[in-house]
Amino acid sequence: MLEADIKSQLEQYLQLMENDILLKVSAGSDDVSKEMLALVEELASMSSKINYEEAELSRTPSFSVNRIGEDTGVTFAGIPLGHEFTSLVLALLQVSGRAPKIDQEKIDQIKSISVEYNFESYVSLSCHNCPDVVQALNMMSILNPGISHTMIDGAAFKEEAESKNVMAVPSVHLNGDFFSGGRMTLEEILDKLVDGPSAEELSSKDPYDVLVVGGGPAGASAAIYAARKGIRTGIVAERFGGQVLDTMSIENFISVTHTEGPKFVASLEEHVKDYDIDVMNLQRASGLQKNDMFELELDNGAVLKSKSVIVSTGARWRQLGVPGEKELQNKGVAYCPHCDGPLFEGKDVAVVGGGNSGVEAAIDLAGIVKHVTVLEFGAEMKADEVLQNRLHSLPNVTVKTNAQTTEITGTDNVDGLTYIDRETEEEHRIDLEGVFVQIGLIPNTEWLEGVETNRIGEIVVNKANATNIPGLYAAGDVTDNPNNQIIIAMGDGANASLGAFDYLIRN
Repeated sequence: MLEADIKSQLEQYLQLMENDILLKVSAGSDDVSKEMLALVEELASMSSKINYEEAELSRTPSFSVNRIGEDTGVTFAGIPLGHEFTSLVLALLQVSGRAPKIDQEKIDQIKSISVEYNFESYVSLSCHNCPDVVQALNMMSILNPGISHTMIDGAAFKEEAESKNVMAVPSVHLNGDFFSGGRMTLEEILDKLVDGPSAEELSSKDPYDVLVVGGGPAGASAAIYAARKGIRTGIVAERFGGQVLDTMSIENFISVTHTEGPKFVASLEEHVKDYDIDVMNLQRASGLQKNDMFELELDNGAVLKSKSVIVSTGARWRQLGVPGEKELQNKGVAYCPHCDGPLFEGKDVAVVGGGNSGVEAAIDLAGIVKHVTVLEFGAEMKADEVLQNRLHSLPNVTVKTNAQTTEITGTDNVDGLTYIDRETEEEHRIDLEGVFVQIGLIPNTEWLEGVETNRIGEIVVNKANATNIPGLYAAGDVTDNPNNQIIIAMGDGANASLGAFDYLIRN
């Protein structure tokens, strides 16, 4: 069942198991059940601490991972391979008694939940965002007997996923109702279940010397450089890690040949925690004013004060802004082909955008879906020639240039797209079931006033990453620097922090 190299690594991990566990298996005569049973048998043969028995579970094929004599609440419906193999390994270790790698504060939060929660997460085994959600919910189930979680492979339970209108993964349901979609960290899940710090608590914090707004690579770098100067430093982040959390593969961060976004962010967070930095995660900035000090307003009404500020709020996927896009998000409108592509197997889809990201998405989808239509606004596609050549070699891809998307249609789900041929001004409609939007990024600067920006909203900075407002600096993808790269953003953050420190000692 498992390849030799994976099996060798797994054997080493299984040696870390602390106590016996029991896998309860519900299998039928279908092919998925046979493969799942083969996996369970192979696991049991690799460790004397793993036992299994047949059982009746709510779904077939599925198996649960339990302590001896106790239902732990961790269930896998389908076969947790692909990106979910790590989720399986961690479940085996943690159920056996291996402590999860989270801080005591979060453990106490999880254990303090007194309400019974039954989570179900619909995933795709090719989704690189899904494992974080699965692992967080599994961890909560292991630590709190009132919480249970079932990972459901949407491909193995296609009819069930379609009946619940799951068209984007991960899709998390709580006690039978939709809870949330997209990648979530453990901290974000807990924030939805447990009250976080109040506005009064945040506002009562002492003023900072440097306050960093944004927790991506630029923000983390800026905070570390500031803290190393021995000055009072804070980070406010709507989502620590930012856009990098959604990056599947990183191969151009010099000295690291390959890593994945979530792993990279975990290392960033660990490095930040090595310093005396006040991290305020899951807090969204809503305004910034400069009086005697800078005053940063948060969505919850809190106001934080600082002598200098570094804005590193990054960028987000640019949206089309046409009727139907917002209403049909996660109902056929998607932005991540790696995550959501498998849900459109055998269907007709469109990719809007003819740059590198759009063409790469179309090539990826062409191997899964029935047909892909690529819509490019300009007269020519902007993607690299090698990518265009690959795209044009595929038999189930159609490219339309000078195509201005005007509407995405559908009631409960996407059923079509309308576009205008900009050359003939004729309107056309395409019947399809999915639209993947790949038209670039937009900087997160709409909350700022009085800061000089360029025509697309990027903050204008000088060679010290200073803005037009003394004491206010900016770094990373939110600025007008020409290239958006992780390594450049981190250099920007360091540069902005050194600039802010120079401002402080001179003022």
